[in-house]
Amino acid sequence: MTRPRRLRATPALRALVAETRLHPRDLVLPLFVKEGISEPVEITSMPGVLHHSEESLAQAVREAADAGIGGVMLFGVPEHRDATGSGADDPEGILNRGIRIAVEAAAGRLVVMADLCLDEFTDHGHCGVLDAHGGVDNDATLERYVSMAIAQAQAGATVLGLSGMMDGQVFAVRSGLDQSTANGGAGFPDTAILAYSAKYASAFYGPFRDAVESTLVGDRRTYQMDAANRREGGRETALDLLEGADIVMVKPAMSYLDVLADVAEQSDVPVAAYQVSGEYAMIEAAAANGWIDRRGAILESVLGIKRAGADIVLTYWATEIAGWLGE
Repeated sequence: MTRPRRLRATPALRALVAETRLHPRDLVLPLFVKEGISEPVEITSMPGVLHHSEESLAQAVREAADAGIGGVMLFGVPEHRDATGSGADDPEGILNRGIRIAVEAAAGRLVVMADLCLDEFTDHGHCGVLDAHGGVDNDATLERYVSMAIAQAQAGATVLGLSGMMDGQVFAVRSGLDQSTANGGAGFPDTAILAYSAKYASAFYGPFRDAVESTLVGDRRTYQMDAANRREGGRETALDLLEGADIVMVKPAMSYLDVLADVAEQSDVPVAAYQVSGEYAMIEAAAANGWIDRRGAILESVLGIKRAGADIVLTYWATEIAGWLGE
């Protein structure tokens, strides 16, 4: 008789034959730095996740580096917003200040990534500038993304996370970085692009919008992807690869593991997946009510994302998971 159970008999044997493994270097921690606060403040809908002050941001980055995780992804929460998101490319804007702080705190021990999108900085909450009819103007938005990219590269970000889902954004930003004269005429050819290639319009972003204090009215369905579409995720990824993406990503992760597996199969560059705020909040809420084992559910959820094909997982538990893996 064939007995597959033989290889499940002991913890040591199960560990020996495990097909998928987590490592701290696989993990990236999203961090929110908020303008105008002097102490960190917990985000109500994301227990344990903080709005960081500039001072506490540095400490969070150092703790992440000490834990051995692969990187941090920074999001800025400004005090003031306007129609074009002018704070996004202001060298003294909160996100660009945060990048400089994180780079110094990391001291080369992890990768500092920055979110490249306008939604945190616009008074209307969309990921781009609006046209006369109130729609998002794709090509005008690309110009803002290029300016934002140059500002983030100047601030020291190693990887730029293009999350806006504008058509042609990877090509525009890659060309802008390479041709920029802001770096003594040398451009920023070594700044890498993480393309949010298959980013879906999702109900699971709700707590994140609390985190960035989004002013959005309506939705982003005219530019983020339809949850019904699997093949389109592959098409978007193929376009980003042609345009020069260094890393591609699927977001959200848990509801789109089929898309993630497809992208992992077709991509010849590293593949990331974002375990988004709603996924985090659901597990935390269920665990707080005693309905599931918190640690077990967290590890299983991230392992599932890794098993589906992600090389890199963005998760709000990154530092905590790294501590568990080191035990």
